[in-house]
Amino acid sequence: MKRAEKLDDHFKRTGTTYGPLHGLPISVKDTFDIEGVDSTTGIAGLAFKPAKQNAPLVDLLYSLGAVIVGKTNVPQTLGALDSVNNLFGRTLNPLNRKLTAGGSSGGEAVMVLMRGSMVGIGTDVGGSIRVPAMCEGLYGFKPSVGRVPYGGQESCAFPGRSRTSIQAVAGPLAKSMDDIDAVMKEIVPRSALWGEDCIPGQWAPQNPGKSSKFTVGILRSDGRIPPLPPIAKVLEEVAQTLRNTNGVEVVDIPVPPELGECQAVANALMGVDGGQHMMNLLESSSEELIPWLKGRFKRGTPKTIDELAKIQAKRSHIERQLMKMWTVPGTNKSRRVDAIIHPVAPHPVLEIDRYNAVGYTSSFVLVDYPAGNLPVRKFTEQDLEAGREMDSKVLSSWDKRNRELWNSSTVDRRIYLKSPLSIQVLTPRLHDYELYHAMNVIDKALKDGKGVSSQL
Repeated sequence: MKRAEKLDDHFKRTGTTYGPLHGLPISVKDTFDIEGVDSTTGIAGLAFKPAKQNAPLVDLLYSLGAVIVGKTNVPQTLGALDSVNNLFGRTLNPLNRKLTAGGSSGGEAVMVLMRGSMVGIGTDVGGSIRVPAMCEGLYGFKPSVGRVPYGGQESCAFPGRSRTSIQAVAGPLAKSMDDIDAVMKEIVPRSALWGEDCIPGQWAPQNPGKSSKFTVGILRSDGRIPPLPPIAKVLEEVAQTLRNTNGVEVVDIPVPPELGECQAVANALMGVDGGQHMMNLLESSSEELIPWLKGRFKRGTPKTIDELAKIQAKRSHIERQLMKMWTVPGTNKSRRVDAIIHPVAPHPVLEIDRYNAVGYTSSFVLVDYPAGNLPVRKFTEQDLEAGREMDSKVLSSWDKRNRELWNSSTVDRRIYLKSPLSIQVLTPRLHDYELYHAMNVIDKALKDGKGVSSQL
């Protein structure tokens, strides 16, 4: 309230706004430092240790005139795709309290959905913006590394770990692409002046004169876990809508074998410190892991320099091979794919603590592709496919577990009714404005079914 009163006073005295986001209510994830407020990451050992200064992004938002109305809940250690911890309890999904709110930016998604804030700032290192956006039917935008200031956060890892493993990013969740644009167009051009981890950039097209067709690739799977029927169905529905959209060309993208290797490499990099700092924090207050993390997380052995080098070499190989997705097959790299659509997950929004496959999102953090969640429609009676089971060959143990989320003997599919169905949109590294443009093109095509201009 003091912040809002200060902005009101400024406007009364000067007749001008404080900045382009004057008075905009924004919430931020628990991890962001705000002077005088705890940043706990859902760990008891970090409670009652208020931050001494603001995170750079917080100061940037203040300089733009925003009002930060609160910080929001996360899973313990940030290491789950739900949002529950021993300090604040569980964040529930307002659309269906039996389904997960997602994580680790689950509190942000719920805050935005309930209009507690107009825009929420989350973070993403495995899907933590896109997964909650999927669960609440919001627009979620994961930028490339360096586009939005990330420093000044508590990560429950030793300082600097991300510089040796995978760098997480900060980005917005909102109820429309216009809201995403309103915030990003102010943050991105200023980021390099505020964040030591940022690069100069503009929120503008790289090729403003482009007039050729807008080419969208369809990537149907990660090659390891085939999507469940409603997920495959909604992806094809979007593809068909785009085929019928003026100025848009749709092509199928063969699944690179290396895509299925991303998750293992990402896991190895995220565990580069063996979880030593995290376990020390938990043990400092004798805190137990939440049930979902038990059996999934334990103290490990830090990687040696040689081990880390080998993992990073594998990462480079994957990056090189995945570049092939960005040219139209059969054109000898002469025609570029502008954007790719792909499932956010191989399953719908699940019951609490049943989230199965993070590879559909974490793979694109490994290769630093901008990626966003785009809500499409609700799960309907027709999507239930009552009496029909998946009979194709099981590809892996993860695939087997995923099918248990659809098999009528292991789940009541009606739990998914009216839950949001979404797609993921991808663009190449550092093509962040192009991701916004692609999401906008697809969103408009889905909403009105009419031809839209592909002019950037």
